[in-house]
Amino acid sequence: MNNKKVVMVVGAGDSTGGAIAKRFAREGFVACVTRRSADKLQPLVDAINAEGGEAHGFACDARKEDDVIALIEDIETRLGPIEAFVFNIGANVPCSILEETARKYFKIWEMACFSGFLNAREVAKRMVTRQRGTILFTGATAGLRGAAGFAAFAGAKHGIRALAQSMARELGPMNIHVAHIVVDGAIDTDFIRTSFPEKYATKDQDGILDPEHIADNYWFLHSQPRDAWTFELDLRPWNERW
Repeated sequence: MNNKKVVMVVGAGDSTGGAIAKRFAREGFVACVTRRSADKLQPLVDAINAEGGEAHGFACDARKEDDVIALIEDIETRLGPIEAFVFNIGANVPCSILEETARKYFKIWEMACFSGFLNAREVAKRMVTRQRGTILFTGATAGLRGAAGFAAFAGAKHGIRALAQSMARELGPMNIHVAHIVVDGAIDTDFIRTSFPEKYATKDQDGILDPEHIADNYWFLHSQPRDAWTFELDLRPWNERW
């Protein structure tokens, strides 16, 4: 078995998740990245490998318990111990409560909350046996207050924050660092560039979040000495209203 340290990033998209995987890979971690479509992961995997790192992409529906259990067992057996775990699934889908459907509400909760529980639980089981590890959850302002038109997203993000709090209190005494990161603001993505051009225009004034700078903070959390662990970290541009 490869004894290198592994970072597992669930929801490794083209922006924040990918940047986090690259940041840990530069520190010598094997980056194991997942999303529902493996094809979409290939550019990220290729980029990390081209920079001299090691990356592996996995197609996995994070909502399916059996698939999650099998994937984490495969990573731990073939590639090495998962020393850092990042849950980065978003599911930010606005809708009026008057028009929201039960199916979509449930799906958003499954994606942004329930899947976080499944993956973090399985990783925590391994970390507890080793008495070390880091578990990081990507949150949002919606996890602190629900905005009009975002009932489903806010419910899911409130849930993932509560999960992180409970896990931190239970697992902290076992030397496992659990943290929740509130990302508040537009992130430098193609979606923001095409959908919100006025907001994207503030990029030159540091008005939107740079994924690489977000990733630096995830590494910072993982690197913290245990006598000064952070549970919750807020990240937002200097000019963001909050």
